[in-house]
Order: sequence, then structure tokens, then C-alpha cells
Amino acid sequence: MSLRSSRRDRASGGALRRHRGLALLLVLPALLLLGALVVYPIGYSVARSLFDASGRHFVGLDNYGTAFTDHATLTAVRNNAIWVAVAPALVTAIGLVFAVLTEKVRWATAFKLLVFMPMAISFLAAGIIFRTVYDADPHRGVLNAAAVAVHDTFTDEPSYPGARPRPGTGLDRAEGGDVKAAATTRVVLLPLVGVQPGSLPATARPAQQPADGDGVSGTVFLDFVPGGGGHPGRLDAGKKGLPGVKVQLRDGDRTIATTTTADDGTFRFSAAPSATASVVLPAADFAAPYRGVDWLGPTFVTPAVIGAYIWIWAGFAMVIIAGGLANLPRETIEAARIDGATEWQIFRRITVPQLAPVLGVVFITMVINVMKIFDLVYIIAPGPVQQDAGVLALRLYLVSFGGGNDQGLGSALSVLLLLLVVPVMLLNVRRFRGSRA
Repeated sequence: MSLRSSRRDRASGGALRRHRGLALLLVLPALLLLGALVVYPIGYSVARSLFDASGRHFVGLDNYGTAFTDHATLTAVRNNAIWVAVAPALVTAIGLVFAVLTEKVRWATAFKLLVFMPMAISFLAAGIIFRTVYDADPHRGVLNAAAVAVHDTFTDEPSYPGARPRPGTGLDRAEGGDVKAAATTRVVLLPLVGVQPGSLPATARPAQQPADGDGVSGTVFLDFVPGGGGHPGRLDAGKKGLPGVKVQLRDGDRTIATTTTADDGTFRFSAAPSATASVVLPAADFAAPYRGVDWLGPTFVTPAVIGAYIWIWAGFAMVIIAGGLANLPRETIEAARIDGATEWQIFRRITVPQLAPVLGVVFITMVINVMKIFDLVYIIAPGPVQQDAGVLALRLYLVSFGGGNDQGLGSALSVLLLLLVVPVMLLNVRRFRGSRA
């Protein structure tokens, strides 16, 4: 009996070894591929980070010291921290809101398709799209076109950028940009040049001689006759008044009265002139028109790129969270409604707590994703502000291949980025295993 048992044990042991050998043989191609694409590059990067730019001289940890003292690298670390703090939370929150809305709207499938569609666009294409959306020119950039439209809706005062007083007509240009004329007489003419006739408002009418009477009156006009002719500083036929110009009557630094020119450029103050009074056109009359926000300037470039990232990834978060939402037990929600709970209370006290595992997976996945962000920043941020918008992955590329040609420092940055990402990846794996258990 023992002999048979021993033979069975040897047979089962041989079968187990054959199965293990077969399993190893089947896994071997994947292991070789993993080693070639993951293990070897990581090992080579760690080793390369210990050498100088030429790769011939061992420098130890000097590259890591340089990374922690370089201003551009510290800016990239700061921007990575902003990305991690802002983007994953916003993507998860917006995805949650969209997932809940898909249960409330009639055309849920169309809504999901519309929100998820940006995921089908490559980051290169998305970057080019948003580079145009954020363009500073309101005629090209959608955001600035909207901003200018809203601004002009509530601020309809015309301005005449580039306008200046006609030389030799007694008008002075103050240091702050104001145009002054002495108001010692009852009638004041303010001839201006530098305004293109085609840029005049449609309401502009031929300039008229101001009416004489009590107080101070005058005319602000474009001292130019189309086709030539006329006399400088005079109200000749063919010259246009400048409507909507703000005019102030001042006595020293004190403003006595303020008015606006009519369509023919005329204005009038009831106050009597004095020896120290002056008529002033404020510098705001000659300010450049509102052109919107410099979205791709040093101040807003990082929030602008984060906005593009959210546009792309909100659909992904919505689909994952909607899948978790579909598996929630409806009994608790219906019981809460029967007990009189509002929709906001159900969302905050029931839906969100039950979705916590799914929200955690989405959030951590987004954290890993934003720590490696590169392409959107590289495409959207213009060259002069790339350092202001830089992140570690972009800094790594620029140092190694974008003109720096220091692959020792670039390898050190890649190792630092790996050390930052690995703990978050391990946390995500633990959460995944815990959810399966």
C-alpha cells in the first residue's frame, strides 16, 4: 500500500513539475517583453543618472542635487503639485455629476456620447484645438471672443486708440496720457489725428461748430478731410465729430464736471470758465479696446491646460462612475425617498458613500495620470511660457532631448518621477485587490 502511495506521489510530483514548466514556457515571452520594455529601461535610467551629460564620467548623486536646486525643475515640481491637487478632484467630481445626470435626463445615451467623445481625440489634436480656443486674438480664440462680447455688451463707451492731438493747435498731452486745452474762453476746439476714418462709429456725424453761450462748449473732431484739403485745427467741411468721448472740466486737479460728446462731437459745460480751468480728454478715451484675457500667459497657462485635461477625461470618469452607480442597491434609495429625504440628501448621504470605492479608483487613476502629464502642456503652452507651465515629464524631455542634451540629469528626473508614481500605483493595486476580496 505504501509502495503504491509513493508511486502516486512521484507521479503527481512529476505532473506538477511538467505543469510548472509548461506555465513558465507560456509566460516566458511576456516576461521577456516586460524585461525589455520595463525592467531594462528602468535599470538603465538609474545607472545613467549617476553619470554626467557625456555619459563617460561618474558623478554619483550630483545630478539629483542639480535637480533639487534648479529653478526650472522646482517650478515643474510645483506645477505637478498643482495638477495633483486640482485636476483629479475636478475630474472625479465632474464625472460624478455627469453620471448622476445621465439618470435624470431623457437622452441619456446621447449625453454620454457627447461627454465621452473627447476621449476619442488624441492629445495632440486636443492640444491644437485648445491652443486655438485660448488664442489671445478675439477673432480666433473662442474664449476671448465670448469675453469681449460680454464686455462690450455692458461697456458700450467707444474709445479711439492711437488718437493724439494735432500738433501746433494748443493742445497738450499730459504725462498720464490726458489731452488738455485751456478753458479761458467759452469755445474750445479739440482737433485729433491718428484715428482711421474707417474705425469711426457708425453714429459719427459731420463736426459742428459749438454753440456759444454761458459756460464752456466745444467740439472734439477728427482733423482730417478724406481726399485731402482743409486747414489744421479748423472745422472744415468733411471733418467728422468723435461721438462718445468723455470730456472733463477741471480746475487744477479738481474735476468740476464731466460730460460726453454728441454724435457731431460737440459738448457743453454750464460752469463759467476761469483763469485756471482746462478741458481734459482722459487717457481712457485713447485706451486700446478690451481684447480679453491672456489665457496662455504666465498667470493662467497652467489652469488653462488643466481645463483642457478635464474636458478630455471627464467622460472617462463619468463612464466608470456610471457603471458603479448602476450596481448600487436601489432599495436604500427608495427607502430614503419614502422617509422624505430630498434628492440632495440622498446624493450626499447614500449615493456618494456607496460609490466611495469607485470614486477612489477613479481619483487615484487620475493622480497617476496627471503626474505623468506631458503632451498637453507641450502642445498648448507657447514656447516663452513653457517653463512657467512646465511639469516634470516636460522638464525631463527638454533636458534630455529638447536642447539641453543632458541625459544624465534627464535620467535623474525620470527616476524621481518614477519614485513619485510608484507609491500611488501600489495604493491603487491594494485598493483593487481589496475590492475584489
